[in-house]
Amino acid sequence: MASISKLSIRGVRSFSPNDEEQVIGFCFPLTIIVGANGCGKTTIIESLKYAVTGSLPPGNKSGQSFVHDPNAVGQSNVKASIKLRFNNRGNNSMVVIRSMELIQKKTTMTFKQLDGILRTVDPTTGQRVSLSHKCTELDRQIPNLMGVSKPILEHVVFCHQEDSSWPLQEGAVLKKRFDDIFDSTKYAKALEAIKASRKDYASQVKDLKAELEGLKSHKHAANGFRNELEKCQDEISGVDDQINECVKIIAEEDAIIAEKRKILLDIQAFEAKLDDKSFELSREDAVLEKQKELLGDDVMKDKATDELKEMLRELDDKQGYQSARALQEKE
Repeated sequence: MASISKLSIRGVRSFSPNDEEQVIGFCFPLTIIVGANGCGKTTIIESLKYAVTGSLPPGNKSGQSFVHDPNAVGQSNVKASIKLRFNNRGNNSMVVIRSMELIQKKTTMTFKQLDGILRTVDPTTGQRVSLSHKCTELDRQIPNLMGVSKPILEHVVFCHQEDSSWPLQEGAVLKKRFDDIFDSTKYAKALEAIKASRKDYASQVKDLKAELEGLKSHKHAANGFRNELEKCQDEISGVDDQINECVKIIAEEDAIIAEKRKILLDIQAFEAKLDDKSFELSREDAVLEKQKELLGDDVMKDKATDELKEMLRELDDKQGYQSARALQEKE
């Protein structure tokens, strides 16, 4: 839980810029500030509010009456500073320093807010770290570090006594304060964003449903195509089996045809030989008929078989003798 522990003030309202810083320590859980009128009780609350929110008290002419008057100390300009030590919502000690300057000109005074400083301790090294920030950055950063929204700090926790009756103001102002405190503007924006998102999602759902219907029809068609494909694949498989069976039968028939062709070639060769023998037989018959004509009467009709054999043997011997003699004459 966030808490404040120490406040130092210099150059603000009745706190002189030339004196030492006025330090106020806060006790836990309660600190009571008691003092006479004009001693600076309200200034402490205003300084706390300015330190954590950057908001100036109401009716101070843009900060001119918040800083110590330069005419009271006889100077042309006065620098004021407010330092606040607090524990953030992570219970880490931090210090915020806000500085202001009021410049006295001939006829007017100019108020200026200077860059603020935020000090903390590095948890790893234990060294002090100081970071300079613009006022607007501190105005956003300090409430976040304390875990309390800026409207609650301004209008509830550090509410100025002149502005403490705001719950009794007119309705429009009261509504704006409550909207700021409860952050209803963000809630309304969140509702509008939710409605817009819901409308977008409804449109997307509509489109997705239409796409889903299209996908369903595509799926149904794809299932039909798949069934037809499986059926065609089965038919192709059956045709492949028939083709394989026909190939097997053709191979067997080719083997039979080759065997028959071989037999046919053998027959044709045999017929060719038969024709040759028939031709030779015819030629021999013709020669025999011619020999018969040359011989005239057949001398062998009246001869017995033994006599014919004897005559054939004598003829063979005679032919052998003539052949041997012819061979000798050649030699």
